[in-house]
Amino acid sequence: MSNGVNVSSGPRNWWRNAVIYQVYPRSFADANGDGTGDLAGVRSRLPYLARLGVDALWFTPWYRSPQNDGGYDVADYRDIDPVLGTVEDAEALIAEALEMGIRTIVDIVPNHVSSEHEWFAEALAAAPGDPARDRFWFRDGRGESGELPPTEWTSSFSGPAWSRLDDGQWYLHLFAPEQPDLNWSHPDVVAEHEAVLRFWYDRGVAGVRIDSASMLVKDPDLPEVGDHEPGGHPHNDRDGVHDIYRRWRKIADSYAQPRVLVGEVWLPEADRFARYLRDDEMHMAFNFDFMTRGWDAETLRESIETTLATHRDVGAPPTWVLSNHDITRPVTRYGRRDSSFSFETKRFGTPTDLERGARRARAAALLTAALPGVLYVYQGDELGLPEVEDLPAEVREDPMHHRSGGVDPGRDGCRVPLPWTSGGKAFGFGGPPWLPQPADWGRYAVESQLADPDSTLSLYRRVIGLRRELRDADFAWIPTDPQVLAFRRGEDLTCVVNFGDAPAALPDHAEALIASARLEDGRLPGDAAVWLRTRPSHQ
Repeated sequence: MSNGVNVSSGPRNWWRNAVIYQVYPRSFADANGDGTGDLAGVRSRLPYLARLGVDALWFTPWYRSPQNDGGYDVADYRDIDPVLGTVEDAEALIAEALEMGIRTIVDIVPNHVSSEHEWFAEALAAAPGDPARDRFWFRDGRGESGELPPTEWTSSFSGPAWSRLDDGQWYLHLFAPEQPDLNWSHPDVVAEHEAVLRFWYDRGVAGVRIDSASMLVKDPDLPEVGDHEPGGHPHNDRDGVHDIYRRWRKIADSYAQPRVLVGEVWLPEADRFARYLRDDEMHMAFNFDFMTRGWDAETLRESIETTLATHRDVGAPPTWVLSNHDITRPVTRYGRRDSSFSFETKRFGTPTDLERGARRARAAALLTAALPGVLYVYQGDELGLPEVEDLPAEVREDPMHHRSGGVDPGRDGCRVPLPWTSGGKAFGFGGPPWLPQPADWGRYAVESQLADPDSTLSLYRRVIGLRRELRDADFAWIPTDPQVLAFRRGEDLTCVVNFGDAPAALPDHAEALIASARLEDGRLPGDAAVWLRTRPSHQ
C-alpha cells in the first residue's frame, strides 16, 4: 500500500464536526463464540453503527498484547492480537466501514510498550550499561546497595513507578510494571513510532488517538516532582513533547487525504492544554474537564465557556464526551450525590439512584450533541448502560484495582460486553463473555430498544441525525434561571437543559424537535433537555 490510499471522498475537514464512536473490541461483539469480542464481530455490526449515524470509529488497542492493561500494553504494533483477528481482518474492517461512510481511528500508545515487546526482552537479556537498555529508563537505585528506587515517583496505577530486576537495576513504568516507559530521546523510539504511523495510515485508517500524550518526554536528570514552572514537570507536559507531534503532523499531512491526530491530554491548565492544538500539532484532544464535572448548571456552563475559549484561541474544534473505557458510566455517575468523577475518589459501595442517573444521562446526551465541535460516544452509552459494580473479585482484571490493594473498583465495570438481544446466549454478544453480564442486561439490549421510540437508543439515533444540521452554526448563550442552561445554535435551534427539580418554562418556539423526557404542559421537567426550533426573528 502507498500513501495514495484515499480514506474518504468527503471533505478534508470532516473531523471538525464528527460523531466518533469508541469501540472497546473485547466487549463489542464476539463472532467466533470464544467469549471475547473480535474484529469480525465489529464487521457484523457495521450496519448498526451506520444506522446510528456515526462518522468514525475509534478502536482502543487491537494489537498483539498480553492484556495486562486491556491492550494498552502493546507487544507488536504491526500485528493484531490473535484473540481479535488478523491484520487482514483489520484491513477488511477498515475498507468495509469506509464503504458505509465510516472512517477508522486507531489507538497509539507511545509512552510505553508491553514487557513482552521484543525491545524489552532484549533489554532484560542484556547486562546493565548495555545499549539495548537505552530505549527504556534503566537506572541504579539509591541507598547503600541500590535497594531504593531511583526516585519517589508514583505510578498512575498506585504504588511506585519503578521495579527492580535481579541484576539490581530498576526500570521506570508510570503505569503497571508490565508497561515499561520508553526513552523518547533514543532515535530508535522516534523512528519506530513514525514507521508505525505510516503502517496504519497506509492501510487506510483516518487517524490515530494518542494515549497519555503529554507523558512521553522525561527530564534525564530524573528529579523529584516537587514545585516546578510550567513545562518543568519531570515526566509530564514537558515542552519537548511538542517536537514529537510536529513531526507526526507532517506525516499525517503528507497523505492525499490528511490523517488526524487526537490527543489524550489530562492537564488542568487551559493554556498548556491548548499548546497541543496549535495548527502544526494535533487536530483535537479530549475534553476531560467537561466529562469529569458534576451534574450542575453553573459548573458545566463554566466548563463549556472555558472549553470554547481555549479552542477558539488556537482554531481547533472542541470535543465533548460523557465517558470512555476508563470512566464510570454516566447513568451511574449522574445518580450519585457527588456526580463528578475522579480516579482518587472512586470506591466500592458508593450509593447511586439509577433512575435519576438515567434521566440526567439522557439530558446530557442532548446537551453534548448540541455543542459545537466533535462528539464522542462510548459504546453502550447509546443504550443507557449503567456501570456494573458487583463484578466478582475473581473476574476483575484491571491493574488499577489490583495495584490499589482492592480499594479502587477499577475500570472493568464500564467494559462489560454489550447486550444485543433481549434474551438468549450472552444476550447476543457471542460466547460466555469474558466479564459476566448482569441478569437484567436484556432490558438494555439493542433488540429491546430499536422498536421503542422513547428508548435511549432511539434518542441517540435521532439526535445524531439532527446534529448534522448544526455543523458550523454559531453558538450563543440565552439568559435563563440559575438552574437552567440555554443556548442557540445558528438562527433557529435552541437547546435548553433543566438541572433543577421543578419544571422550567421554555422560550418562545415553533416546535420541540427532540426531548430527553416528555414535556409537562409545555414546560421542561427537571433533569431533562430539549431542542427547540425557534421562530424566525421577523415573526
